[in-house]
Amino acid sequence: MEFTFHAVGVVRSPYKEKFGIPRQPALAPAARLSIELTPPYNHPDSVRGLEAFSHIWVSFVFHETADRGWQPLVRPPRLGGNAKVGVFASRATHRPNPIGLSLVRLDEVDTRHGVVLRISGADLLDGTPVLDIKPYIPFVESRPEAVGGFVDGPPPLLTVVWREAARQQLAEDPRLPADFAELVEQVLAQDPRPAYQDDPARIYGVLLYHCNVRFSVVENTATVLEILSAAQN
Repeated sequence: MEFTFHAVGVVRSPYKEKFGIPRQPALAPAARLSIELTPPYNHPDSVRGLEAFSHIWVSFVFHETADRGWQPLVRPPRLGGNAKVGVFASRATHRPNPIGLSLVRLDEVDTRHGVVLRISGADLLDGTPVLDIKPYIPFVESRPEAVGGFVDGPPPLLTVVWREAARQQLAEDPRLPADFAELVEQVLAQDPRPAYQDDPARIYGVLLYHCNVRFSVVENTATVLEILSAAQN
């Protein structure tokens, strides 16, 4: 069977590329995103009552990796990038149908000009097409007794420190949101590097908003080296 779906909206996100996005939602609550509904779905009646819910399920398309196809076995980062599990036992982006599902916090339903849902803690790339939105219902969807398989808890966190030059660059950019430093720390603490990379001499860059946050990792500490405009790269 084949089906045709239409996006109901698009994500606006500080995450400008896949690298650096937390591998699960809620790991970086300082990430402020929005979902802009598109016509004809952006009528205020389509979200009437949604403001009563604190969280929503977002169904979306892995649009940047959709053309890469899929494999029956994948290498989850939580297993070190070496052990394989079945694609349906993972949340890998390379799937038979490139559809993702995220549970995110709903901060505001804005219907002043169309419909914009302001959300936080999402793991969504800027420009992600949204297929559907549903309210989260705790009494049926929260299962404390559930078993998490090989994902038995949050990943270990890196310590994040700043060079003074990076702090100064942060202070000099009035376009950055007030909690930008918090977002940087939450993203880097998750260790966005591929599991097979552990080169203390290597400098990495994460694109957040209009900035390239350059950092290095030595043992269990990530150091923010500098914050550059993405246009400088």
